[in-house]
Amino acid sequence: MSWLHQEHTRRNVLTAATGLTAGAALPGTAAAQAVTPTPSAAAAQYGNPVLWQDFADIDIIRVGDTYYYSASTMHYSPGAPILRSYDLVNWEFAGHSVPVLDFGAKYDLNGARGYVRGIWASSLAYRPSNRTYLWLGQIDFAKTYIYTAAAVEGPWSRLTTIDNAYYDAGLLVDSDDTLYVAYGNTTISVAQLSPDGRTQVRTQQVFNTPSSIGTLEGSRFYKINGNYYIFLTRPANGQYILKSTSGPFGPYTLRQVLLDLRGPVSGGGVPHQGGLVQTQNGAWHYMAFVDAYPGGRIPVLAPVTWTSDGWPLIQLVNGAWGASYPSPAVPAPPRQVAPMTGVDTFDGTTLKPKWEWNHNPDNSKWSVNNGLTLQTATVTGDLYWARNTLTHRIQGPTSTATIQLDYSAMRDGDRAGLALLRDSSAWIGLKRDGGTTRAVMVNGLTMDSNWNTTGTGTEAASAGVSGGRIWLRATADIHPGAARPGTFSYSTDGTNFTRLGPTFTMGNDWRFFMGYRYAIFNHATQALGGSVKVARFELSTP
Repeated sequence: MSWLHQEHTRRNVLTAATGLTAGAALPGTAAAQAVTPTPSAAAAQYGNPVLWQDFADIDIIRVGDTYYYSASTMHYSPGAPILRSYDLVNWEFAGHSVPVLDFGAKYDLNGARGYVRGIWASSLAYRPSNRTYLWLGQIDFAKTYIYTAAAVEGPWSRLTTIDNAYYDAGLLVDSDDTLYVAYGNTTISVAQLSPDGRTQVRTQQVFNTPSSIGTLEGSRFYKINGNYYIFLTRPANGQYILKSTSGPFGPYTLRQVLLDLRGPVSGGGVPHQGGLVQTQNGAWHYMAFVDAYPGGRIPVLAPVTWTSDGWPLIQLVNGAWGASYPSPAVPAPPRQVAPMTGVDTFDGTTLKPKWEWNHNPDNSKWSVNNGLTLQTATVTGDLYWARNTLTHRIQGPTSTATIQLDYSAMRDGDRAGLALLRDSSAWIGLKRDGGTTRAVMVNGLTMDSNWNTTGTGTEAASAGVSGGRIWLRATADIHPGAARPGTFSYSTDGTNFTRLGPTFTMGNDWRFFMGYRYAIFNHATQALGGSVKVARFELSTP
């Protein structure tokens, strides 16, 4: 996970979970040789990407028969989502490791903003000795935080704060239960933590990247067959691995895993970063991501074999990362995972884990009770400053989000609607002024490269509405490799939709890191007190 203020940055480059600790079997060992996929498993195929949503800086583990996947979220809250799978291919949301970004006022949109800060490449691990999940990540190059939970669904709580900033860290729970952290950009170090995980015992530089390679970062730390491995990315086109036969502090030997490898997503980038995971049957897989803007960074999966002397090899198809592979041979899942698309009626009294706020919300200004109520939480003319904007990842390569909105409690000056949100944004929604409510399409919401607002939006089209209820729709094409269209429409009956405004062009620059999202918002421009209620959200694909 590169950062633009580092000396070695992506910009420069571009101009103990079960199965990951000691005793994990490499192909050629008895455990690996025992694997014989059934004919049905061998015949089944999966396609890449395995999931067409924005889940970058992957860490992946297996605990028993279940796989967990952690990803970056930057300024979105709650942070560090966890996905669950039983087969490495079909995934569902399970929870978040960081319940709130309580790292300073900027994450509350309180006098400052945290865009492109917050949760970067971090690490998820499982500690069998106390049956605890651990999340570790650094914030703002200042401190490292560790959170723990007995189950990935939570509740998660902060275990400790460490003054060292473990950049792009990988957490290893060793076979003797010792905790180690591999981290760094170009200069790679290993830290040992105290038995309770609360403090640093020791840290040592273990590798310095040759200038011929450039930048290495994104550490993932493994112990396999008694050897220690640090899996590293060369952003955004390479993957390397360090191996030590002498312990976690080295010395380490470097080997290239891939460089400029053709990826499986047309228009997308080179598969890189991510992590290794071993199935119950001894087979290994590599989950990487490809840059796929405007949608973000999306996961792709490939089988991995190992050389006789303990180096990983990605299984290629015609010299490239395969567009499809035989499905992993794993036990039948206990159930089907929840789909990534579908309808949310905001049943119950809590948000489902697929939702994340733009910065921390004001929890006194929203509620869920068979519908989502958003009271205005900010008086501003700038959506980028408005609190309580609720976001959902866009399903690729094309999808449509539709919300049913009750706007009868809006007040003069209020703005509510559905946006395509990034550093260049547009929205469809409602403006209430002088006692009259209009449906509008607004574009021209923009930020500069320091994430300061440069445009608060221009009304491009409008239509009169009445009745207090409206359906708003945004359709997004996030095929990677070029700027792509987004369109907006509305309905007063939920069946017949009317296009409103021109096509919005979604940019495909990578520097905001996170991809476009659907975003539901309600903010005031005059005074607080108004509210809207979202009765239904539907995410659908063609």
